[in-house]
Amino acid sequence: MTIHPPDRHDFARSVPVRLWDEGFAADPYGRYRALRAQGAVGWAELAPGVPAYVVTDRRAALDLLHDEETFSHDPRAWESTVPADSPVLGMMRWRPNALFADGAAHLRYRTTLIDVFDLVEPHDLRGRVHRAVRLLVGRIGPRGEADLVGDFAEPLMALVLNDLFGLPESQGDRLHSGVGKMMEGGDRAAAGEAEYAQYVLDLIAAKTERRGDDLTSRLLDHPAGLTREEVTWQVFLTLGAGYGPTANLLSNTLSRILGNPLYYSTLTDGARPVMDAVVEVLHHETPLANYGIYYVRRPVAFHGVWLREAVPVVVSYGALGILAEREATGGRHPNDASHLSWGAGAHACPVKQHTLLLVTEAIERLTQWLPDLEPVVPRDRLTWRPGPFHRSLTALPVRFSPRSPASESSGVRP
Repeated sequence: MTIHPPDRHDFARSVPVRLWDEGFAADPYGRYRALRAQGAVGWAELAPGVPAYVVTDRRAALDLLHDEETFSHDPRAWESTVPADSPVLGMMRWRPNALFADGAAHLRYRTTLIDVFDLVEPHDLRGRVHRAVRLLVGRIGPRGEADLVGDFAEPLMALVLNDLFGLPESQGDRLHSGVGKMMEGGDRAAAGEAEYAQYVLDLIAAKTERRGDDLTSRLLDHPAGLTREEVTWQVFLTLGAGYGPTANLLSNTLSRILGNPLYYSTLTDGARPVMDAVVEVLHHETPLANYGIYYVRRPVAFHGVWLREAVPVVVSYGALGILAEREATGGRHPNDASHLSWGAGAHACPVKQHTLLLVTEAIERLTQWLPDLEPVVPRDRLTWRPGPFHRSLTALPVRFSPRSPASESSGVRP
């Protein structure tokens, strides 16, 4: 029997599961269990008064991700139904880029992005990461203590991305400030969107005036002939997607490694690769927990639920990673094929390998230079930023023996 969910006027009588409050940040898995109890598709709120269908079943998620005829990434019909000051609009409003496009437009944008990122050779990216880690260890190493979120993961991503896209190191704080506010989706979301948009506009203006050996210049000169506006929105997408989620993947992985002494000891002697920890994070603390957002082109029955137009349908990678893994593996160690954090189908992440290389190289280099990192706060007492879309630590304080990259005692040559 097809289940028809209540219309918008009945939401007060059918309380949706909140994905935006402090309770969700503290215990997302409890909220995911509540959604899963409703079936393959549950009811949730992405912000006060912003309901969404949430897919927590792996089979249903794969059906959605591979069905371009039924599901679209274009949010404009939904946009017209929400207040202009909705805190999630910064992350969800339509823009002419690869994320919010379908069909031929999506293929054109996506192919252009793949082409320019394919020109970033692994050894080149590795070198950029090494230089950034060296710079940051030079700042924090002599202190003997640091916050691996605010002092390492976030500034590392700002350094690497500014380098790749063609802005100087001094602009990193603007990237961090704007994207961070947008992803939290709270009262500061609109200000964050404006800050980040201005950062991107300044970058495009600089590269339009003077090209360089960078991703922005390659986009401007790509044979696909993207307009300046189209390039602006591809950069808006890729910088934002590259900064926040990758910084979170990096800090969440460091947290998992440092929170398990046996894990950390085998990592530092090379017995257990960093990639094992990254895969565990993609299951348990995936950085983009609820950002697989689609919309039905017409009302349709889907896995027992009647989906209506202009209501977001969210693939919950956070719920899928932990819940589907337990069903599929019986709790055994996860493998990289049993989660969907990279998406699937036409909109699967096009720069997965770049992201994995960046994160693993950063952790390996950091733990070579600072091999005795010790967490200050027990892992179960770490706090997480609120927001419906991400899984993001507020801080990861550590202490270690003071040193610098130039120190011979580090055992690593620059």
